Amino acid sequence: QVQVVESGGGLVQPGGSLRLSCTASGSILSINAMGWYRQAPGKQREMVSIITNAGSTYADSVKGRFTISRDNGKNTAYLQMNNLKREDTAVYYCNADGFRKIDYEKIDNWGQGTHVTVAS
Repeated sequence: QVQVVESGGGLVQPGGSLRLSCTASGSILSINAMGWYRQAPGKQREMVSIITNAGSTYADSVKGRFTISRDNGKNTAYLQMNNLKREDTAVYYCNADGFRKIDYEKIDNWGQGTHVTVAS
């Protein structure tokens, strides 16, 4: 079984910063990609940023403000969020994509989410 756990959310003022962490644990053979998604109240879940072995990609709305990084040895991804805006308020979810060690089955697991609120 593979678990994905996010942390680091909270309340921050506009212009502030937060760093989210996401760790995948369990029977993991390899993690090919880790991604951050968010869902604001009344809206659909959207991609924020994804990091793979080949590189990373960002939603246009966060380019230049958010930075994704990864510690492969720890199966952990980070999302550094700077210059936060009110419209960044959402529940942020992490997704891990890879393969399980025990049976080589595909991993496509989501965390339970962490709340980010940007307000003065």
